[in-house]
Amino acid sequence: MTGTTDYELLQQMKTGDEEAFVALYRRRQASVYRFALRMCGSEAIAEDVTQEVFMVLMREAEKFDARRAQLTTWLMGIARNQVLKHLERERRWVAFSSDNDGDDQMDFVFQGADPFAAFAHKLTVEKVRQAVLTLPPHYREVVVLCELQEMSYAETADVLGCAIGTVRSRLHRGKALLCETLRAVHESPKAEPQDFASLRLVKTI
Repeated sequence: MTGTTDYELLQQMKTGDEEAFVALYRRRQASVYRFALRMCGSEAIAEDVTQEVFMVLMREAEKFDARRAQLTTWLMGIARNQVLKHLERERRWVAFSSDNDGDDQMDFVFQGADPFAAFAHKLTVEKVRQAVLTLPPHYREVVVLCELQEMSYAETADVLGCAIGTVRSRLHRGKALLCETLRAVHESPKAEPQDFASLRLVKTI
């Protein structure tokens, strides 16, 4: 169903078109999963959240209002609520599990590069992943959405249900906290520039 918009697929899905639901799932599943994984660090929880998001879509498709939001931000809002519920039940932040798909993509990025340099950079990106997971949830979700999911301030505000100014201030503070964490890791006066720049590469997860 190439060329069909999300909204068109949703409308078809609501008439009972299973192929439309499958197409929508295949189109948006990966971004929902990546968001959940970056927020909680657990593949198992990310998989559960992804399944729950699309179950909600099936049950509550009528609640989506295209005049108020894009389907992508609506789905991400559902994912955010599900992640927070899981983390509340866990009552602790889970350790970041291995991600083979992310490793494969990272290998592709460094294909042909010096093996030692590629390995060293992987370690750097892993440190940034871990640093993101240490952020308080309200800063973490803004960093994940804006920096890793590459959503605009307006889209992020829609997902979180807050003002754009709040997104900007939380993102600024979140980045500052990341710098502080990386600085502590390096035990140096300043966080290593290459580490903070690696935040963009974490989107290969």
